[in-house]
Amino acid sequence: MLTSLAVAAVSCGGDGNEPAPGPSPTPDVPAAVKASSLTVFQANPRFYGTDKLLNAITSDIPRIAAMGCDVLWLMPIYPVGEEKSIGSPYCVRDYTSVADPMGTADDLKRLVSVAHQNNMTVILDWVANHTAWDHVWTATNPERYARDAAGNIAATAQWSDVAQLDFSVPSTRMGMIDAMKHWISTADIDGFRCDYAEGVPHSFWREAIAALRALKPGVLMLAETSGTDFYDDGFDMIYDWNFSPTVSKIFNGGNPLSLTDYVAKSDQGVPEGKTRLRYAFNHDVAAENAVDRMFGSPEGTVAAYVLAAMTNGTPLIYSSMDCEGLKGKLSFFDFRKLQPSAALTEKYAAVNRAFKASATARGGKLQVYSSAEAVMFSRSNGGETVLVAINPSDREISVKTPMALAGKQVKDLIEDSESRLTNSLRLPPYGYAVLLNTAVDK
Repeated sequence: MLTSLAVAAVSCGGDGNEPAPGPSPTPDVPAAVKASSLTVFQANPRFYGTDKLLNAITSDIPRIAAMGCDVLWLMPIYPVGEEKSIGSPYCVRDYTSVADPMGTADDLKRLVSVAHQNNMTVILDWVANHTAWDHVWTATNPERYARDAAGNIAATAQWSDVAQLDFSVPSTRMGMIDAMKHWISTADIDGFRCDYAEGVPHSFWREAIAALRALKPGVLMLAETSGTDFYDDGFDMIYDWNFSPTVSKIFNGGNPLSLTDYVAKSDQGVPEGKTRLRYAFNHDVAAENAVDRMFGSPEGTVAAYVLAAMTNGTPLIYSSMDCEGLKGKLSFFDFRKLQPSAALTEKYAAVNRAFKASATARGGKLQVYSSAEAVMFSRSNGGETVLVAINPSDREISVKTPMALAGKQVKDLIEDSESRLTNSLRLPPYGYAVLLNTAVDK
């Protein structure tokens, strides 16, 4: 008999000064073909306190790895500009240095080593389109910048706190590629999340990715864009910009039937072995929306993550989703120490286990069973069928079991139990179920 699954939601922290570990081998760096089987943890260092932030993240790595995350994305760790600055971590003053609050380059090396020991890869946030106004290049290589009508270094069209780089200048390309290679060579970084990738020419990304993979084959590349043409540049993952707002609408009275239609359209143009990044919220979304109300209530966030995981993209957990009691908007500029919840950590771990256990089925044929009350769909492939059911409301509901699966023996991938499906599934407020049926029916 299927039991309902209650969910809670949205918290991070840890600090540590453990001795540096001994040498460890780099894990099998994920190639593009593996991208759709990965889970990503986006770590905002500013949510780990006020100083020695890389050490704090290092201490948190065993928990993050145990949660089933394969990729650790570090938001910017570089010195922040002061001239015309608003304090954004994306206002980079020096690409090849570590900011004082973060720690040292040796701290980063130790973080990467510990991540590798825990079978995780590490990607750095990379801001290629622009720099701080007091970036070292403004003095050493001013030719690398775009110019305004008066011949002065130009601001970007979007943000006045940063200066626009000019990628028609060979020196700009060379300098940027050298800076990216620096972290691979000195800290064994495994890849990059590329901020505002659309601001930089495709020809640069193709050149840069080829150079990085010549240095370290299998470098993982994530582009902040929804444009599928970036796959041709060598990126493994791009964003699914509208996934989060689409899911948010469903959890706030919208039509559950809209999700599978949206995902089917979003997946068009994604080549074999490539993927889209999906999330309940990331740093931008959390800064713009009240995180405790985005999915109806805090209890809805884990259920929203289930949809991010089970729609066959690459799911992301942002450091704060695993913390309880957060309300309102979360500025990613602010330094604050968040405390992760053990209960939420285990909930996300269970979802990630289900994500990996259902990998064969998730890539298969989609069948939609959603109703006005619930999101429900199955995917079938290789003799396996996975059924996903989500209650996006604050009331208990009962949904009809698909006829194709009624009476079948299934494994509950969240609770790690087996049962025979009855004619209906009971889902508590914001409840969810991920059920796997194999060809061999007991």
